[in-house]
Amino acid sequence: MKKVLIHPATYENVREAVNRAFAVFPLELRDRRVLIKPNVLRASEAAEGIVTHPAVLRAVVEKVKTLSPASVVVGDNPGLFSYGANEEAFRTTGLLEAAGGCYENIGNDASPVPFNPEFAAEVSVSRAVLEADVLISLPKFKTHGLTVVSGAIKNSYGLLPGAQKARLHKAAGTPERFHRLVVDVFRLRVPDLFIVDAVVGMEGNGPASPDLREVGVLLASDNAVALDAVIAGMMGLDPARLGFLRHAKEAGLGEYDRTAIEILGEFRTVPDFRLPPLGGEAVMQNEGLQALLQQRLHLRPRATPDACTGCGTCVEQCPVSALALEGGLPVADPNACIACFCCQELCPEKAIALV
Repeated sequence: MKKVLIHPATYENVREAVNRAFAVFPLELRDRRVLIKPNVLRASEAAEGIVTHPAVLRAVVEKVKTLSPASVVVGDNPGLFSYGANEEAFRTTGLLEAAGGCYENIGNDASPVPFNPEFAAEVSVSRAVLEADVLISLPKFKTHGLTVVSGAIKNSYGLLPGAQKARLHKAAGTPERFHRLVVDVFRLRVPDLFIVDAVVGMEGNGPASPDLREVGVLLASDNAVALDAVIAGMMGLDPARLGFLRHAKEAGLGEYDRTAIEILGEFRTVPDFRLPPLGGEAVMQNEGLQALLQQRLHLRPRATPDACTGCGTCVEQCPVSALALEGGLPVADPNACIACFCCQELCPEKAIALV
């Protein structure tokens, strides 16, 4: 039977809940490489509730440092609106400071790994994810227009740098297929511990809805299926109605039936919690969002001749070797480029534009 911890918390006293999470779900961290992955959807203010709150990240980083002073990395690959602006997203949200000097742009170094050929023969995954001995995921308690709930499993979509996330959205085509795809991404590297920021949750058409709700807890578990089932229940939703949870159960990743979950703490449903349509209409029928996805999918880096010095930094740092100097300027191979836009972030002359 899997356990899910529900602990009262505010952003002022969140350390107590974090300490409890590590006591209930102990990890062997000494002399191990630890990656902490918050939910950093895009550049935003912490008060907007779009990303994992800095207070939660700070408390987790400080706790891990006491247990594993050897190697701690904090990183994520932001979504659609922050491609090529990883550090900016962390800075704006307050997560860069909260990382306590442990932040790394994990999109700068990726490796190809085999994937479900139904969607793509391979995907590029941040090397920091693949090489981590321990992966700690810090999701946000919120909704999502396509998966309905954005929690432990959906947070792993950020293991993929750049616009390949948009490319996979397109390859999925339908909400039902996207639910399967999300589970396939999650299985690339299943995190060892999940701590969910549910101090302030998000309802409505997330993952960037302005509609916030005071929930007042932190949740934690070492099993994503059980945890997302509890999140769904707190939102007033039967977890069996969520396609990604059904697929995760079929894949042997856990159980979502309440009788198979031991809840430590007080479970309560948030009254009148507003959910997006269960069929994914909030995304699939949003013409503006679909057009933006398509536009971002085709963006590629291009050097500005007047500003580029031909130093080769972008070529050396491209995680998939998609850039080469031609006539003194970097040129991207459109078939190899994963549109992570690390070249734009790393260019010392700020000479890379996205076109």
